[in-house]
Amino acid sequence: MAWGEFKDTAAERRLFQRRALVMLLFVVLLMTGLLARMYQLQVVEHDVYTTLSDKNRVQVQSVPPPRGLVYDRNGELIAENRPVFSLTIVPERAAPIDDTLARLGRILAIADEDLERFKKRLNEPRRPFQEIPLFYDLGESDIAKMAVHRHEFPGVEVTAELVRYYPHSDLTAHALGFVGRINREELNRIDPVNYAGTNYIGKSGIERFYEEVLHGRVGYQHVETNARGRILRVLERENPVPGEDLELHLDLRLQRKAHELLEGRRGAIVAIEPATGGILALASVPGFDTNKFVTGISVADYRALSESIDKPLFNRALRGQYPPASTIKPMMAVAALDSGVTTRDRKIWDPGYFQLREGGRRYRDWKRSGHGWVDLKHAMAQSCDVYFYDVAADMGVDTMHHYLSAFGFGEDATLDVSGALSGLLPSDGWKRAMRDQPWYPGDSVNMGIGQGFFLATPLQLATATALIANRGEWVEPRLLKDIRGEGTASEFLPAETHKPLVLKDPENWEYVVDTMEEVMHGARGTARRAARGANFKMAGKTGTAQVFSLGKDQEYDAEEIRERLRDHALFVGFAPADDPKIAVAIIVENAGGGSSVAAPVARGLFDAWLEEFPAAESAQVAGLSDQSESEH
Repeated sequence: MAWGEFKDTAAERRLFQRRALVMLLFVVLLMTGLLARMYQLQVVEHDVYTTLSDKNRVQVQSVPPPRGLVYDRNGELIAENRPVFSLTIVPERAAPIDDTLARLGRILAIADEDLERFKKRLNEPRRPFQEIPLFYDLGESDIAKMAVHRHEFPGVEVTAELVRYYPHSDLTAHALGFVGRINREELNRIDPVNYAGTNYIGKSGIERFYEEVLHGRVGYQHVETNARGRILRVLERENPVPGEDLELHLDLRLQRKAHELLEGRRGAIVAIEPATGGILALASVPGFDTNKFVTGISVADYRALSESIDKPLFNRALRGQYPPASTIKPMMAVAALDSGVTTRDRKIWDPGYFQLREGGRRYRDWKRSGHGWVDLKHAMAQSCDVYFYDVAADMGVDTMHHYLSAFGFGEDATLDVSGALSGLLPSDGWKRAMRDQPWYPGDSVNMGIGQGFFLATPLQLATATALIANRGEWVEPRLLKDIRGEGTASEFLPAETHKPLVLKDPENWEYVVDTMEEVMHGARGTARRAARGANFKMAGKTGTAQVFSLGKDQEYDAEEIRERLRDHALFVGFAPADDPKIAVAIIVENAGGGSSVAAPVARGLFDAWLEEFPAAESAQVAGLSDQSESEH
């Protein structure tokens, strides 16, 4: 059979054509599907995928606002911000985190405490993709090392941030407070939007009370990043609104003077401007360096502070609750006169002790032989305990509680002083509730000289003294003087709630002030040595508070008593007596007598405020005037 008989060319051609047509149709269908898909992606879903692409390439970052600055009344900067370079890690981009930390440890000298702090924060609630600081305050060499190895560590950045700095930290620690890292509890209560990117928050003092004012408002920026998440450029930015700057009544010069006068001792000084209620000085000694707390204090440093026998972290001015002792006598005098228990002319015989009934317990006077016949003025000048035992017993606890409450005892009467305690103003109801005992007349006797259950803070004593200086006009103590910005102090200060203390005879205010002048300038005044040679009149009252009780027939001997069990020295007063510019309360722990220790401290404060500082200001003004004239 010939080969041609088996080959059908026409049939093969038709088969090829059919196959080619099928393939063509298949290709056309594929192209149609591809074009349809491209149309869907490029046209129909263009906005969706553009957004997804931008989210992969463009990120929105929060920009924390600069914290507001704090100035004293003379414009001296007492709380500022300084740039610090920190090594931060975004855990979501630096996984595995343990490997990243190990490799970083081979390049930088990272302390074990920093690693522990980082791991603790890593396990705490936080915002997604939030940077966690690992290493604070990098030096130039550390920054250079990270620049060389930057490509090896995705999610690790050297960032610059403004961190709070206190140039006079030891002086202002207890008045200003400090900021610190936001903890878990604070993270749950703050506004997550406004605090996005913010790592610090006020922990105590002014920093905490005015947190809302100082913080400001967060800003945002749109940044372009690469595949590793590193920023390539900023596309758009909405600047943050900085926090408001605060001006305080606090005077750094007087604050420094207070610390100098208490140097080497433990104690507290509060000075108030009677006309405004502004706190001029709020010193608790010893102090501490608040800068150590800002970025996180080391375990060793915190242990040294917390375990110190001198308790530098304890704010004695606000939280120290002491028996006010004889410094309460001017307030008791006001109460006794206004309630009619005593008069200006009434005299009491002081044999050196007081008895509620014949043959009963003897409440001793500090002067064993007694003061003889004394009226109120001489009783105040010589701090005669027997006189005040007598009027306290006659007044009773209810009357004393009524008047002492009007002076601000038993409450926190301040407007913006964070952390102040209320002391203890005892009453019959308090004793029954707390001790399940009735109030005895002997309790009233002890209360009359500021002993027994009665406790007060130095701030409360200064507040009550300022009320006498103002002759009954209340001005609640406050630290904020002004806001350097759009707001005003009145917008943020709480409302005043205390009414003036009106006496039946307003002249009794002047009489009580006269008795306090007699303490300072009288021939037998307990603080006459401290007032000697003064160019102005002072009104004051000394006090000596017992730290432990003496037995019935036991006499006080400071030499035989351990130093920390010795009496506290106290003083309250104001100057000038006729036109008060400053009122103070002072306590020097375990220092002995108020007349020999605390009164000279007050004299130093009065001299500085009334003579030294105004003279310095006048010289400065004169110097500026001379300079201006020479320039012209």
